[in-house]
Amino acid sequence: MGLDASTAACCALPVFVSLLVVRFAYVMYHSGRPLSRLSASAARVRCLIVLGSGGHTAEMMNIVTTLQKDRFTPRYYVAALTDNMSLQKAQVYEQSLVRVEADKEETLENAQFMQIYRSREVGQSYITSIATTLLATLHAMWLIIRIRPQVVCFLFKVTSAHNGTLTQIY
Repeated sequence: MGLDASTAACCALPVFVSLLVVRFAYVMYHSGRPLSRLSASAARVRCLIVLGSGGHTAEMMNIVTTLQKDRFTPRYYVAALTDNMSLQKAQVYEQSLVRVEADKEETLENAQFMQIYRSREVGQSYITSIATTLLATLHAMWLIIRIRPQVVCFLFKVTSAHNGTLTQIY
């Protein structure tokens, strides 16, 4: 006497909905807490900074310079595997912070630099980009699980023929 699919779904659905409700309540409760009640170590926020190529890196580095360095730490910089310049710019910036601050060992540990696969290279066919996009997505998910950032900084540009360029910072 086995269970058919509809009976199994009817049994699993309330459990799944209950888990979602509990998770939603937990997130809502903890997201409303001010940081001042938390300990000093909890006031530090793991920050993932996604660097694009070309002008995107320059814009992101302008944003990074305005961050409170003692609060947004550690900082994880991520750039494409084929991007040669972005991580170098971030490393130069972090080295400049080392020269300014007295506690050099802690400052060096506050920044980590990583590379990630691109989903599609310029000129790559759309058929082969399916596999590379899946690979890049899995690699990005692995990085997110490994780092567990509390803040993600990235640029999103939309270019419209009618309205020009819109830059969103998240």
